[in-house]
Amino acid sequence: MTRSQLQTLTLQIEGPIATLTMNRPDKRNAMNDQLLSELDQFFSDPPAGVKVVILTGTGGHYCSGLDLSEHVARDAEGTLRHSRGWHAVMDKIQFSGLPVVSAMVGAVIGGGLELATSTHVRIAEPSVIFQLPEGRRGIYVGGGASVRVGRILGADRMIEMMLTGRKYDAEEGLRLGLCHYSVGPGQAMDLARDLAGKIASNAGLSNYIMIHALARIEDMSKADGLFTESLCAALTQTSPDAQEGLKAFLQKRSPTFR
Repeated sequence: MTRSQLQTLTLQIEGPIATLTMNRPDKRNAMNDQLLSELDQFFSDPPAGVKVVILTGTGGHYCSGLDLSEHVARDAEGTLRHSRGWHAVMDKIQFSGLPVVSAMVGAVIGGGLELATSTHVRIAEPSVIFQLPEGRRGIYVGGGASVRVGRILGADRMIEMMLTGRKYDAEEGLRLGLCHYSVGPGQAMDLARDLAGKIASNAGLSNYIMIHALARIEDMSKADGLFTESLCAALTQTSPDAQEGLKAFLQKRSPTFR
């Protein structure tokens, strides 16, 4: 996907790091089908040489969820298929093989929180509001929150959050696991670039294995998880990158991975 093809995203590439910015400031970057489609297209075929993605929003917000002004009245089957389409895109973001760092400000609400929890590293500024307001609107989450947010918070806390429309700020989100870092105003992108640079310097195979294996091991029995861990260790520890990593350690230098 080229920059000229994007309508609701802006794309900036610096070396191995791509920065995707949701660009619907008048809607607080609310998710519509066009934005969902552009995210799908990007993660289906990311630009060559990109090793890490930073995902953020413009206009002081990350993403305020589903754009209700463009909500299309659907029957039960249409709603089911639309929800499954969201799931497919969120899965693609989580499992494209590219580590994704979210630099979050302002609204991280509803589908915005579903989007954020499909990314791997989440940074929140003090302006962030985490919320799942669907229950207060007579509907239910449909973009993956039952699984992704539920596994972070636990069912009990998520039920309370949805029943009451409770809002969490960045510090509360850090304590609960909705974000991994809580930073000062204007600091999210700086930290995102720093962390993305560190992640990009890792071996690509080990990044790929960490992204794909750990989320799946969480679903496995203890025995299956341990066996899968051994397979992952065998793949990574016998790779050319592992040989380079060991050589660099012995030579007291930074490794140069493929």
